[in-house]
Amino acid sequence: MRWAIEDGWTLTQRYLAQLARRPARLATVVAFPILMVLIFAYLLGGGMSVPGGGSYREFLMPGMFAMTMAFGLSGTMIAVLDDAAKGVTDRFRSLPMAPSAVLTGRVAADLVNAVLALVVLLGCGFAVGWRPHGSLGETLAALGLLLLLRTALVWAGIYLGLLTADPAMVTLAQTLEFPFGFLSSAFVATSTMPAWLGTVAEWNPLSSTVTAARVLFGNPGAAGTSWVSAHAVPMAVVWPLVLLAVFVPLSVRRYGRLGN
Repeated sequence: MRWAIEDGWTLTQRYLAQLARRPARLATVVAFPILMVLIFAYLLGGGMSVPGGGSYREFLMPGMFAMTMAFGLSGTMIAVLDDAAKGVTDRFRSLPMAPSAVLTGRVAADLVNAVLALVVLLGCGFAVGWRPHGSLGETLAALGLLLLLRTALVWAGIYLGLLTADPAMVTLAQTLEFPFGFLSSAFVATSTMPAWLGTVAEWNPLSSTVTAARVLFGNPGAAGTSWVSAHAVPMAVVWPLVLLAVFVPLSVRRYGRLGN
């Protein structure tokens, strides 16, 4: 266990050093969500209404927090494919190191990246008028749920990155991130959608995290009539745990079988 932790920490430092040497990539990760906030808050927000009343900007920000976490899937795929294309992954597999370190190091470094992006986006939210109205414990719980979702999607990105050597798959994943995000309660209330589409959107795992964050932050638009909306906080835990239960074993198995 100590060997695995030490090797995992070493690779976490490597991934963070890579990030520091590529500030343009980090700037893109941070700048795009900010641009999305500005577009929805100032260009489109005037035509949006929140069921039950309240500020659309306060309705919007939990959705943007969750969307930023979801963008981690394709970012992780890019990093995994980059290491594989350069032969770095094969080199790691030939070294006397804990096999788990490559995967856990990637996850840890991505979570540091996610925390940084979340801090910047929180500042952007305060700038446009968003405020958390819950207690400190509720606010921290909401942030924890967002990072839990990110962790689950990072493992999904690792598996998909190990599964293919085709960069076109990253483009496909990035393309699918937007329907996945928009077909949720992130930007509009599901009650404004056709009934069948609203049901699909409410069962989107992203919607559970968004609704749970609104509940814990005390932001408007958290009320829902469906079972999954009424139990958004526990479902925001269940969905990521299900994803982790699927993609962690798949990632470990795929990594162990590389080259076979």
